[in-house]
Amino acid sequence: QVQLVESGGGLVQAGGSLRLSCAASGSIFSINAMGWFRQAPGKQRELAAAITGGGNTNYADSVKGRFTISRDNAKNTVYLQMNSLKPEDTAVYYCNAVIDVSYGGPNYNFWGQGTQVTVSS
Repeated sequence: QVQLVESGGGLVQAGGSLRLSCAASGSIFSINAMGWFRQAPGKQRELAAAITGGGNTNYADSVKGRFTISRDNAKNTVYLQMNSLKPEDTAVYYCNAVIDVSYGGPNYNFWGQGTQVTVSS
């Protein structure tokens, strides 16, 4: 069994910063891509940022230049540094990871439970 545990959400004023963390644990052989998705009330879940096993990153246009995704492979952890936050960044942020649970086996998509980020104006 694999678990993704997120932390770091909260309430912040516009212009402020938050850092989200997501640690993967359990039956993990290797972790491929990791990412952060977000879902605002009444909207579909969308990709905010992603990072491959090799460290290549991808960002939604709305967060480019403000958010930075990184990972610590030794700790099976992915981070999202969010700066210059705006009220429209308010959402539940979900960690996602594509994980191989065994050598040579298929990979699976896992999700965290979500952490609320609220940006006040």
